[in-house]
Amino acid sequence: MTRIYVPRDTTAVSLGADEVARALSTAADAQGAEITLVRNGSRGLFWLETLVEVETDAGRVAYGPVMPEDVPSLIEAGLLEGGAGHALYLGLTEDIPYLKNQQRLTFARAGITDPVSIDDYRAHGGFEGLVAALASTSQQIVNEVKTSGLRGRGGAAFPAGIKWQTVLDANPYTEHSRYSGQKFIVCNADEGDSGTFADRLVMEADPYMLIEGMAIAGLAVGAETGYIYLRSEYPLAHLVMNDAIARAKAAGYLGDNILASGKAFHLEVRLGAGAYICGEETSLLDSLEGKRGQVRVKPPLPALKGAFGQPTVVNNVLTLAAIPFILAEGGQAYANYGQGRSLGTLPFQLAGNIERGGVVELAFGITLRELLEDYGGGTASGRPMHAVQVGGPLGAYMPESQWDTPLDYEAFAEIGAVVGHGGIVVFDDTVDMLEQARFAMEFCAVESCGKCTPCRIGSTRGVEVIDRIRNNENRDANLVLLHDLCDTLEFGSLCAMGGMTPNPVRSALHYYPDDFARTTASPTTEEH
Repeated sequence: MTRIYVPRDTTAVSLGADEVARALSTAADAQGAEITLVRNGSRGLFWLETLVEVETDAGRVAYGPVMPEDVPSLIEAGLLEGGAGHALYLGLTEDIPYLKNQQRLTFARAGITDPVSIDDYRAHGGFEGLVAALASTSQQIVNEVKTSGLRGRGGAAFPAGIKWQTVLDANPYTEHSRYSGQKFIVCNADEGDSGTFADRLVMEADPYMLIEGMAIAGLAVGAETGYIYLRSEYPLAHLVMNDAIARAKAAGYLGDNILASGKAFHLEVRLGAGAYICGEETSLLDSLEGKRGQVRVKPPLPALKGAFGQPTVVNNVLTLAAIPFILAEGGQAYANYGQGRSLGTLPFQLAGNIERGGVVELAFGITLRELLEDYGGGTASGRPMHAVQVGGPLGAYMPESQWDTPLDYEAFAEIGAVVGHGGIVVFDDTVDMLEQARFAMEFCAVESCGKCTPCRIGSTRGVEVIDRIRNNENRDANLVLLHDLCDTLEFGSLCAMGGMTPNPVRSALHYYPDDFARTTASPTTEEH
């Protein structure tokens, strides 16, 4: 019986994967062919979706991008046998250069397994890290994470092992409440940065990896409860995670007695509030507790007083998803990738005006130019690349002169840029960088939690000042004022929302000054 794989993740489905799957089933039935249709996760090669794979003796053979109307001609050309006689034939999936040249640790199973099959997960090394963790002490687990050099993949890049050590050493508060004496693991799955989708792909393509990582984190710090704070805009990830959690509990990987060890870990998904600011860890915790998502003053740190007033590990999806490999293979095996203080791999996400968008997992150290050209293939428009924003809407716009910078936390910091969550958005030479600077200020004004004045008021004034510059009203004086506003936002804001908004504005001012010298006939009529 022929096994055919059609992805079920959000991107593939939006490009017609469900219709392709139905068309394949119908065509096979019409021919009397027996097939097993597996709805796998995406490989992350989004420029080839819908990517259909057929299992053959030589390995999986790929076809893409497949549309429903392509199915009859693919069947006629021998798709069921892995035939090469069609224009969409790509050869062996593993030999596609975009995939073959990656260093996949976190995404090693993505697109290979049925996302909710525990048997599939175990057959590909799943839960080996959890078994190793159950045989270790909490301190031994934390030591492996320290050895790995893993840093928070959500953007802040704080050493994960240090955070875990702090929570392990912290004493839970024992005041009278339902949470007395507890610790918590919270996964920040509120993936809101522009050009990012790796968290979603983890949850939709390999959910047990996140479940395993969170269970290991619980064993490491003495927490028996975990929450996945999932952005509400990810309904498919929500369905997959809930399905996987239920199956993991039934199979003994979650619950009161994990694998008959006597140790407990319970996990649930809670939907986010639809606010970018809830990606900030303290605002997330307020929202998790049922409050309005507002940034908390620190100290105390969440590691000491986090969810429900108790010591809490707050880590991003990619951080927790790296943990199973580290426990299964050892911290040093992970640290052997990367360079300097940027160790391991990061799934970079190519988006915007890019020919080949998708997830590219590589060790730290590749240059931005290599990533954009060798993997991204330049712009989708065919025009020259002009600006690249790395690290989400609070990241700097990088000109061509900076594209040879290695993707490394420290190397980027030296030039005033951020790696962040690994999202990369490309713009061609038709972009107006004044408008991009204005968008940064407007984004902050819309998404600010409103708790601190510099962020709440400064960003609104920033939009007004940029509008005056655009309309040539006291240009020189308003340029000075814009720089002053950036200083106020950077040094006076309570969190990174306001503190980092100056990054894209200043970089646009510095590297694209010509765009700030243009004028328009009349002021904008858009309401803010």
